[in-house]
Amino acid sequence: MGKQFSSMFTAQVKMMFREKQVWFWNIFFPIILMVLFMVIFGGGSSESSFKATVAVADPSPNASSSMLLKQLKQVPVFEFKEEQPVSLEQGQEWVEDKDIDALIILPATEGAGEVQMVINREREQNATTQAVSGILDQFIQQANWSAAGTTPAYAINISSITSASDDIRYEDFLLTGMIGLSLSQSGLFGMVDLVDMRKRGILKRLRMTPARMGLFGLAGMLVRLVLGVIQIIILSLVGVLAFGANLHINIFSLTIAFLAGALVFNAMGYLFSSFSKTMEAYMGMANIASMLMMFLSGIFFPVETLPEWLQTVPRILPLTYFVEGMRDGLIYANGILTGSFWSGIGIMALWSAVCFLAAGQIYKSKSIAAER
Repeated sequence: MGKQFSSMFTAQVKMMFREKQVWFWNIFFPIILMVLFMVIFGGGSSESSFKATVAVADPSPNASSSMLLKQLKQVPVFEFKEEQPVSLEQGQEWVEDKDIDALIILPATEGAGEVQMVINREREQNATTQAVSGILDQFIQQANWSAAGTTPAYAINISSITSASDDIRYEDFLLTGMIGLSLSQSGLFGMVDLVDMRKRGILKRLRMTPARMGLFGLAGMLVRLVLGVIQIIILSLVGVLAFGANLHINIFSLTIAFLAGALVFNAMGYLFSSFSKTMEAYMGMANIASMLMMFLSGIFFPVETLPEWLQTVPRILPLTYFVEGMRDGLIYANGILTGSFWSGIGIMALWSAVCFLAAGQIYKSKSIAAER
C-alpha cells in the first residue's frame, strides 16, 4: 500500500507541474494581485500623510476673512496652490481642470458670513473631497467658538484596539487575504485533471486495475496540501520582506483553518469536475466561483465596507470564513478558544460535506466507466 501511495503521489506531482494554468492561478496570480494592491493602497499610508490641494478666494477682503485665511494656512493637511488669495474665475478654472481638490471662498461680510467650498462634480463622492469637507466643517466650528470667546466643553478622542500584538496595517490585512485566496484557488482549480483523465478514459482504466481510488484521491489532496504550504511561505516572504507586513502566528488555529479550507475547496473542485464534460467548462465554473468570492469575502477590504444589503452574501461563502480563520492564525493569534473561529470552521465543514456528497452522487449517476 505504501509503495502504491508513493507512486500515486509522484504521478500527481508530475500532473500538477504539467498544468501551467494551475501554477499561474495558485502562485503567480496571487503574487501579482497582492503586489498591485499593496502598491496602490499600502505603503504605510496614514492620516498624517493625507494632503489636499486647495486654493482660497477672498472676493471682498475684510478683517474676518483675513483672520480665517491666516487660520486656514495653519491646517497641516491643506496644500495651497497659491499662497495668496486668487480670483473666483481662476479658482473655478482650477477646479474644473482638476488642478486642485477644492476652492474655498471666504465670506464677503465682516463679522459673519458663509464660507463656501467649490468642488468638481466628478469628484463629489471621492474620499479626498469628503475628507476636505469634514476638515473644513470642523475648522468652521472651531472658528465660531473662537469668535464667541468660549471653548467647547466636550471633545471626541478616537482610538482603536486590536487583539493582535501590533496595530493591523493594510499590508497585514491584504497579505493574509491573498494567502487565503491563493489556497482556495489551489482547490478550486486543482481538480481539473480529473476531467481530462475521465475524458481520456484514464479513470476507467485505473478502476480496472488493483489501484485503490481512495489512495489516488488522498495522494492528490496531499499534493495540494504541500502546494498550500509553499504558497503560504512564498506569499509571506513577499509580504514581510517587500512590504513590511507583520505576522503573529498561532500554529494551532493556523493549522486547523488551513486543513478546513483545503477540505472545502477541494470538495468544491471535486463537485465542479463531476459535471464538467470539458476542461474549459471546468475552468469557466472555477473562475466564476473564484471571482465571486474574491470580491465579496473580505480579501481586499473588510466585509463591513460593502453595502448593507450585500453583507449577507459573504456570510454564506466559505472563503469568508477561511480568510477569517487564516487571519486568526497569522496576525491576530487569537487561538482556538473563540466561538467565532469554530462557527467558521463549522460552516466550512458543512460546505465540504454537501459538495463531496453531491459530487459523489453525480459521479455514480453518470457512471464514469461509461464515459469512454
